Amino acid sequence: MVTTAAKNVEFDKSQPKLVTPKLEIKEVGKVFKTKSGETTALEKTSFSISEGEFVTILGPSGCGKSTVLRIVAGLEDATSGEVLLDGQKINGPGPDRGMVFQSYTLYPWLSVKENITFGLKLQGISQKERDDVARHYLQLIGLEGFEKHYPIQLSGGMKQRVAIARALANDPKILLMDEPFGALDAQTRNIMQEVLLKAWEESKKTILFITHDVEESIFLADSVYVMTARPGRLKKKVPIALARPRDFSIKGSVEFAGYKEELLSLIREESLKAIN
Repeated sequence: MVTTAAKNVEFDKSQPKLVTPKLEIKEVGKVFKTKSGETTALEKTSFSISEGEFVTILGPSGCGKSTVLRIVAGLEDATSGEVLLDGQKINGPGPDRGMVFQSYTLYPWLSVKENITFGLKLQGISQKERDDVARHYLQLIGLEGFEKHYPIQLSGGMKQRVAIARALANDPKILLMDEPFGALDAQTRNIMQEVLLKAWEESKKTILFITHDVEESIFLADSVYVMTARPGRLKKKVPIALARPRDFSIKGSVEFAGYKEELLSLIREESLKAIN
């Protein structure tokens, strides 16, 4: 029986609901065993990423940036701690995580279109649906008219566009990117950053992006996570409050310069520790 008093109770709907982070890294550490002993690449590190958030990890060489990404990808086992995706513990690689590496990792015997839809074909997706997906991503990455070309016929930037389109075409829960523009010349790299932002703004995929480039990390990210020198751990989270959508002109703003100065100072501190 419901009493009159119970009927009159009003619940406060203004209270924020608890939202599970898209990705949770909990006390994750990594120790590599070698013939000469053990090397701690990553000390216990914790952070989380929200649904649709674009996060970059920045730090000096050897700080464990790529180790973090490889653990999230399931390509490395953590020595301690755990990684959760949508609340589920990660154990090994899976199609729920798309990967884009610095090397292009395209299949040279497949055309651009076939590379983009390769994963869909393995899933048994119909030819018509694969064609629709390919058409969409070719338009998104600016490679319409190149669907029948092979990787050997493409520039480095074009190859990386195909790699990004292939990862997005599989509709992963999160996109993991390990210095994907590191091998490109400066001008192509800047263009690729804008191509990626356009794709992210449309897809709203959660992205974890590894880079050593300070300007790149600011331009792309909602938040920048700065790592310490080896053994790596999280030094500071720097939220980037620059308006979206962004284009290259924002790199000349006073706000951008402020973030750059802060991050360069943080990285310099760690780089000096590494050589002392």
